[in-house]
Formats: sequence, C-alpha cells, structure tokens
Amino acid sequence: MRRRLRTALALVLSAAPTGRRAGHAHGAAGPAPTEDRLSGARGTAPAPGRPEPGPGERPGSRNGGGPKTGRGPARPAPEAGRRTGPVRGTPRERLRAWAELLRVSALFSVPGDALAGAAAVGRRPGRGTVLAVGASLCLYEAGMALNDWADRDEDAVDRPHRPIPSGRVSPAAALGAAGALTAAGLALAARAGRPALTVATGLAATVWAYDLRLKHTKAGPAAMAAARSLDLLLGATATATAASAGRTAGDGGRPDNVAGTGGTSATTAARTPGVLAPVLPALPAALVLGTHTYGVTAVSRHEARGGSTGTPLAVLATTAALAAAVAGERRGRGLLGPAHTTPSAPGAPAHAPGAGHDTPAPTRTTHTPPGERPASATLARLPALVAGAANDPGWLLTLGLTAAYVRTAAPPLLHAALNPSPPLTQRAVGGGIRAMIPLQAALAARAGAPVTGLAVMGLVPLARSLARKVSPT
Repeated sequence: MRRRLRTALALVLSAAPTGRRAGHAHGAAGPAPTEDRLSGARGTAPAPGRPEPGPGERPGSRNGGGPKTGRGPARPAPEAGRRTGPVRGTPRERLRAWAELLRVSALFSVPGDALAGAAAVGRRPGRGTVLAVGASLCLYEAGMALNDWADRDEDAVDRPHRPIPSGRVSPAAALGAAGALTAAGLALAARAGRPALTVATGLAATVWAYDLRLKHTKAGPAAMAAARSLDLLLGATATATAASAGRTAGDGGRPDNVAGTGGTSATTAARTPGVLAPVLPALPAALVLGTHTYGVTAVSRHEARGGSTGTPLAVLATTAALAAAVAGERRGRGLLGPAHTTPSAPGAPAHAPGAGHDTPAPTRTTHTPPGERPASATLARLPALVAGAANDPGWLLTLGLTAAYVRTAAPPLLHAALNPSPPLTQRAVGGGIRAMIPLQAALAARAGAPVTGLAVMGLVPLARSLARKVSPT
C-alpha cells in the first residue's frame, strides 16, 4: 500500500508545472545587462539601488535577478546604469556634479594672476584688481564647462565618471553655463575700464578657441599658456587703469608701501593711449607664468593614457629654469650675473625697472675681476650676497616662495617620468596646477609686494583641502 502511495505521489509531482526557475518566469528573459559606465562598455553591473547577491545566494532569490559574482554584497557605483540624459538627484548630489564639472578646487590658482599682475605694475590691490579677479574666475569656469562639453564623447570612453557622460549634468546645461559665465566675466572686466575689457575679450576668445578647436592640436599648450598670461595682464591692466582714474579720490593709486617701491605713474598711464603702456612692466611675470602653464598643459595631454616619459622630464627641467629665473633675479638684476646690486643701507628702497622712478636708488656694485673663474668669482661675491640678503628680507621671502613652487611641482613630475602611468601623470598635472599659487606669490614678492605674495600663498591650504574632495584635473 505504501509503495502505491509513493508511486502516485511521484506521478503527481512530475506532472506539476515547472515554469519558474531561479526566480524568473518560464520563457522570460533573464535580467537585461545594464550599462557599466565605469568601464564604458555594456556589462552586468547591478542596477542602481539593487545590491549584488551575496555568496551562496541564487541570482534572483532576493533581489529579483542579477548574475552571481562570488563576492559579498557591494554598493554599486553611482555612475553604473545611469541614463544618458540628466539625472534628478538631491540638491547635494547636483551641487557636487557641478563642482566636479567646474573643477572648483582649481579656482584658487586664479586670483593670484590678478594679484601678481597688480604687483608687477607697482600697485596695491584695489577696485580694479577685485574686478579683474571676478572676471578671471568667471572666464576660468566658463573654460572648464566648455571643456567638458567639447570632450563629452571622448570622456564617455576615457572618463565615463565625469558629470556629462555619467548623466549628472546635461550637455545643454554645461554649454549654457559656459556662455553665461563668459558674459559675466566680460561684464566685470568692462567695469574696470576699456583697456581691461580689451584684454578680457582676448582672454575669452583664447579660451573658446582652445576648447573648441586648438586643444587637440600642436597649438593647444601655447593657447593655454597665452590664456594664463593674458589673465595676469588683465589684473595688471585693470589695476593700473582703476588707479589712474581714481588717484585723486582715494589711496587706490598709491604704491605698495610695505614693499617700499613705487608704482607706474598714474599720470603717464592716463596720458598713454591703449592698453600696452600699463602692462609693459607685467610682461616678464606673464611670460614666466605662461611658460609654466605650457608645461602643465603638455603633461595633461597624456593624463588619460599615460606613456610619456620625455614630457615630464622636459617640464621638470623647465620648472628648474623658471625657479632659477625667479629666485635668481631681484627687481630686474641677476643674482649671480656679471654685476650684483645690493642696497646701500638697511631699509634702502631698491629700484624696480618700469616702476615709475626717475633714478635708481644708491647701490653698491660688485664686479667680477678680470680673468677670474666663475666658481671663484661666486665665492668672492658671497659676502656681498649675504649682506644683501640681510638688508633685503623681500629677497629671502622670494627664495622661500620659489622653493615652495619647486617643492609642489617637481616631485610629481619626477614620479610621472619614472612611471608614466595615468594616475601618476594626473598627479603631476594636479601638482602643476597647485604650483601656480606659490609661483604667483614668488612673482609678487619679487616685484616688491611681499604682503601680496603672502596673501596669495594663503590660498594654498584652501586649495589643498578642496582638492581632497574634488579633483582639479
């Protein structure tokens, strides 16, 4: 009897429908593969909000499907499975997406351009400098937004986590932001005067030409270098123009009293038409900053795939040369050149070429004896160099700021040269961007504005702190 019951039960169970297996309806397709935006290819990443099954779980036994991975539950990356259109998120998520798009951690490298430009023309920062800083920030961020808009197809392959390819910011919104920020930058520059607007227009045109046309050509680094040089000249022009217009209304036209140097004559700047006269003293500083920018841009062309050893080495050599030019030159005279100039008495003001003085301050000149070898000549000048440094603390500050510049830029470049991998190359680019701040500070101190140089250097901790949250590259 029992055997008959078992046989009947087996027949009933075998005839029961078996259309469900592993949590899926019979004949229905398994879970559709979602787009894995971290790798740029279609894969099997879990959908947002749907964790992977843990070890020993059958696919679909708890979460409605998904491949078995052999790993524990993992939180999916926020980019995985996103749509190509804009994604609605929390205000904090949208704010972070825009912060990544605009690379806000690199913003702290911008104000130093205008401040170094003001110091180069011998002026204290004033209303024109503030307007130049605002215009520079707007044009810089316009370039960042336009850069990601122009590279959205390339980023979808190389950097799919960026805000546009990941769908967190729409291409139309990025392009609209670039246009609005450009208009705002030009409006601020116009308030600083027509010469400043002229320089800002050239800067805006350079930024748009670089992002839309020149970036992937041999002229790309040169265009970026020109943009950074124009940014410094914008600060110089706006400061000099505003000081010329308001020299009788306040102290905006007074020179940097802390530095003890005079500025470009406001009367001369007002009499001279065009924008060339006010910015002439700032051209050497603009050239130094542009050269550094050229090197950073050249390295950044390899940050996605790496593989370049020669470029970081060449930029490292350029960094050393720039540091020698800044630290070895004090107000237009070579530190170890044929003739070294030191103040005649403690606290005596030194002469800055183009700073508006009719005659230089009394100086004591040490000449190289005829037939003496360079090494022995340098040793013979050491007492004069030490005395000059003791009487010129501004030069010591310039040396310290220049050392900070080398310390920030050189080690990442050396690491990228030894191992040209994408992460180390990106780190070299980030180091080059952050190194602009001590370089700007050193240029300001060398121009005779130590207070301005220290103020610029104060931006370093802020830039370093924000760079930990938002990458500058």
